[in-house]
Amino acid sequence: MSATDPEFAPTSVARPEPPKRAALFAALTATIALGAATVAIVLTGGNGSSTLTTQAEPARTTMPTTLAPASTTTMAPASTTTLTPTTTVADILPQRLAAPIAPPPDPRGYEDEIQLGGISIPKIGLEAPLLEGIRLTTLDNGPGHWPGTAMPGENGNVVVAAHRTSHGAAFRNIDQLVAGDLVQFSTAAGIIDYTVTGTQIVTPDAIWIVNPTENATATLFACHPLGSVSHRIVVNLELSQ
Repeated sequence: MSATDPEFAPTSVARPEPPKRAALFAALTATIALGAATVAIVLTGGNGSSTLTTQAEPARTTMPTTLAPASTTTMAPASTTTLTPTTTVADILPQRLAAPIAPPPDPRGYEDEIQLGGISIPKIGLEAPLLEGIRLTTLDNGPGHWPGTAMPGENGNVVVAAHRTSHGAAFRNIDQLVAGDLVQFSTAAGIIDYTVTGTQIVTPDAIWIVNPTENATATLFACHPLGSVSHRIVVNLELSQ
């Protein structure tokens, strides 16, 4: 048999640990054991149980974040104030003023649209509302009664103005009227007939045409000639018998 035969391979013989290394190993083992015991006591609440109890940390609830909708500011359009005349049909004729009013200094000024009744002139085919007021804002809607003059059927002078070439041109053809032609007013008091007595041409400053009269008369007037404001055409009437 040779020295290289496996059966006769050298056998390891355990050597005793050096004294210092054995002491260090023993201390390390004791430290590990003490630490393990401390962990067990802490984890079990110090009751000596060998069973480790794992307490799961409560799950944190994340509240959903809700984003408030962005506010939208709507700017209202700038308001525009327009004065619109109020149309009122008079059931009772307005109380007559003591005297005719002076020509308004603001011919385009605002005034309520009060309908006193109507005016009819068969000769020229006119049927129109009779309004209260002589501002252009009223005459643009029909013939207007001069405030402070007599009401149809009363003693005094009923004065009525109207356009000849615009806004319906109610009095366009009053130059065709002659003595004896019929003019009718309709109000809450009924239908009142007047008869034409004559026609005259005056200047714009002839305010005397609105003066009161002792008898029941009426005056219709408009600009003259057609398309001009240089003069006024005036048609005189008297209450029919």
